Parts: sequence; C-alpha cells; structure tokens
Amino acid sequence: MGAAGPAHLAVSAPEGLSSRARRFVEVHGLCVPQQDIRVHRDVWLSHGIPAAEIDRAVAFQERWGGIALPPAPAYEGGPRVLEADFPEGPAADGWRFPAGDCRVSMAYGFMIGPEGEFGIDADCWTPLHASTEGWVEALALAHHAGYWARTVTKIKGDAVDDLDLDGFDVVAEVQGLTDTWWRGKDSLVAIYRGEAVGFSARQCREAHIYGGLDPRGLGCE
Repeated sequence: MGAAGPAHLAVSAPEGLSSRARRFVEVHGLCVPQQDIRVHRDVWLSHGIPAAEIDRAVAFQERWGGIALPPAPAYEGGPRVLEADFPEGPAADGWRFPAGDCRVSMAYGFMIGPEGEFGIDADCWTPLHASTEGWVEALALAHHAGYWARTVTKIKGDAVDDLDLDGFDVVAEVQGLTDTWWRGKDSLVAIYRGEAVGFSARQCREAHIYGGLDPRGLGCE
C-alpha cells in the first residue's frame, strides 16, 4: 500500500479577493480534508430544508470549505476551518448555516446569513461582514497592519464610541457591517462590535488602533 497523501495542502485563494487577501490566504492558509455535504442532500430535504438553502451551503463549501486561516484578533480566534454544515431555520431573519467550528468552546457560532453575510449567532444573529470575503479581507488587513505598525493600541467599552474618526475613510473591501475598518493618514483602526451587539453587552466593544504606518503599511491598493 502506498504512503498516505499529505494532510495539509497548499491553498488556492478564491477569486474576488484583494491582492493582499490573496497573498494572506495562499501564504498563511492551509487546505485540509473537507466533507462532501452533497451526500446529505436527501436527508436534509426530508428535514424540511429548502433545496435553495442546501445549494447555498454547497456553494460555500465548494468555494471556502477546508480552508484554515490564522486566528482572528477578536472572537477567540475565529473558525478553525471554514466548512458549511446543516442549515438552520426558518427564522424571521432568514435561514443560516454554520461557517465552521470555533477554535475553542464559545457561547456563539460562526454562521453564514440569508444574504451571504458572515457573522456570529449569539443571543441574536449578528452579521459582522457582508460576505465571507469581507471576513477574510479583515483577517488579512489585521495581519498586515500588525506587521507594519509601530504601535498597536487596544481600547474597550465606552472608549470605543469616543474615538475621533474625523479624517478617516472606511476600508471598503472588508465590507463591514457590525465590524468596521478605518484608514487615516498614518493609522488603521479596527472596530469590533459583534459581541457587544450579539449579547447586548456594551462592555464588549473593542477597537485596535495600528499607528505609525507609512503608505505601504496603510495597505492602500
């Protein structure tokens, strides 16, 4: 019997990402074996899951399934591996399906929303980014900013709402909803409000300020 193949393979980044995010995925990501969720189709249909929702989960799996990325700077590291699973619903705000198991035991799960949003399902469904691409762009930008910044300042709670973002522009590629990124003349600011909204816990607001950045460090593309 021949030797088993490698457990981890090189990643080919999905289309539609910025060049920075593509480099991040292909340099720092891993591809691990994934399940073929198409085999569950008949069972899921028998449980009343609409075919269109199964198709959405399959499309996510084909695009993102099996990709393991470095930990996120918030949300206890993020999903271990991007992987779709059993769609959940119906609900007033639509069907959702898991985006991948948490790295550690958490009081919420990572989900893909009815319009493709990437978010967390805590006490309430809280979209973080308008798409999985936005989540990955945010991961890539945090990695980039952390490498180039001369200073990194973290603030929490009410101080987040006191941030003066006059002169800053929103970083569009992260497609921020609850979480947003802002670019100034020599700094980047990441604002994480997901847990605060998901748990109605204002004290969970957090911001990371990456200072002392030159044009390359600002990640303008």
